[in-house]
Amino acid sequence: MKPDLKNALKLYLVTDPVLHRGRGVIPTCEEALKAGVRFVQLRDKEASTRSLLDSAQTLRDLCNKYSSYFVVNDRIDVAMAVRADGVHLGQSDMPADVARSIMGSEAIIGVSVRTVEEAEKAKADGADYIAANLVFSTETKKDIKEPLGLEMVSTLSRASSLPLIAIGGINPENTALVIKAGCTGVAVVTAIMNADSPSSAVKKFLGVFSN
Repeated sequence: MKPDLKNALKLYLVTDPVLHRGRGVIPTCEEALKAGVRFVQLRDKEASTRSLLDSAQTLRDLCNKYSSYFVVNDRIDVAMAVRADGVHLGQSDMPADVARSIMGSEAIIGVSVRTVEEAEKAKADGADYIAANLVFSTETKKDIKEPLGLEMVSTLSRASSLPLIAIGGINPENTALVIKAGCTGVAVVTAIMNADSPSSAVKKFLGVFSN
C-alpha cells in the first residue's frame, strides 16, 4: 500500500539519463527505493518516445514493487500509456486543468512554479502539489539563470495551501533550510542519482525529516 501523498513527497527523486555513475537509471532508482524513496519522477528531455515509454514502463513496475508513486515529466501521453500515477508539468507544458480533464480525477498532477501568480493558478487548475523551481543553483537546470532563494520559497509557501516541493541544488545539508521555509519536501537529482551510494544519500535526507 502506498503512503499518503504528503509523506511520499518528503523525498522526491527525479531521474537523470546521465548522472548515475554508470550504474544506469533503473538500478540507481531501485537502490534509492530500497532505502526509502516513495516518489519518483522520470525526467529525460532528450529520449525518443519509444525509449521513454520503455523506461517509464520499467520504472512504473519498479515503483509499484516498492509501493511508491511514479510520475512522468511533461509527457502526459507516456504517463497514461504506462498507467503512471501522474505527471509533472512546467510552465511551458500543458496547463494543469487541461491535463486533469484528460487524465482524470485520480491522477497526481504537479506543477513547477516561480511566482505567486503561478502558484495560485496551479491550485485553481487542480494541481496536487507545486514545486519551487530552482531554489539554489544547479547544473541540472540550465534554462533558469536566477535561483529563487529561501525568501521566495517562503513566499510561495504562504501563497498556496498545496504541498510545496523545493527543487534545484538540494542536498542533505540545506534540506532543513527549505523545510523551515515552508516546504513539504525536496526534489533531488544529483545528490542521489550521482551519489557514490544512493542508499546512503537517501538515508541522510530521510534523517533530516526524522530529526
